[in-house]
Amino acid sequence: MLLHDYFRSSAAYRVRIALNLKGLPYERHEVKLLENAQRSPAHLALNPQGLVPALEVDGMVLTQSLAIIDWLDNAHPEPRLIPAEPAARAHALAQALAVGMDIHPINNLRVMRYLAHELDVDEARRGDWTRHWIAEGFAALEAMAGDGPFLGGEAPNIADLFLVPQMFNARRFDTPLGDYPRLVAADAAATALPAFAAAHPDRVASV
Repeated sequence: MLLHDYFRSSAAYRVRIALNLKGLPYERHEVKLLENAQRSPAHLALNPQGLVPALEVDGMVLTQSLAIIDWLDNAHPEPRLIPAEPAARAHALAQALAVGMDIHPINNLRVMRYLAHELDVDEARRGDWTRHWIAEGFAALEAMAGDGPFLGGEAPNIADLFLVPQMFNARRFDTPLGDYPRLVAADAAATALPAFAAAHPDRVASV
């Protein structure tokens, strides 16, 4: 498996965690987002969206972190990351997508660049933008959290794979976390696991 990755990409971080949890060996190809490598002809041939991650496996190229993780769950079922039972599946996906649809997409690099270069939003106000949407999403996710120790309950699941990278981003942008004790606890429980720790941006190739 070859993962086209960027060390600080939330979406790629999720896939690294999934691969580690399943014990699947893979190689990384660093796509330097700050240098616009994601817009190169070679990368666009792999992923027409010009995003990471992309996973080359079995003669296929898979894109979109949730789609990749869903494929991994079906091709390599243990440990299961997206619950099979319908109600549990719906709840876990709702938690994951509170991050994956409602926080992350409006705070990612291409949005920040558009705000800066097309709308002339300065760095301080872009920081306010980022913290606002993290806080709004985290408030809902805190209310959706159970008793732990993980966001997914007794074992980490797809919700934790989405939470942990977003918590990394929250801290990176100095988002206050005092109102989200369940999320902080779930993040701590997950990041203590070797599979999560090994996927951390500080542990993989940097800029």
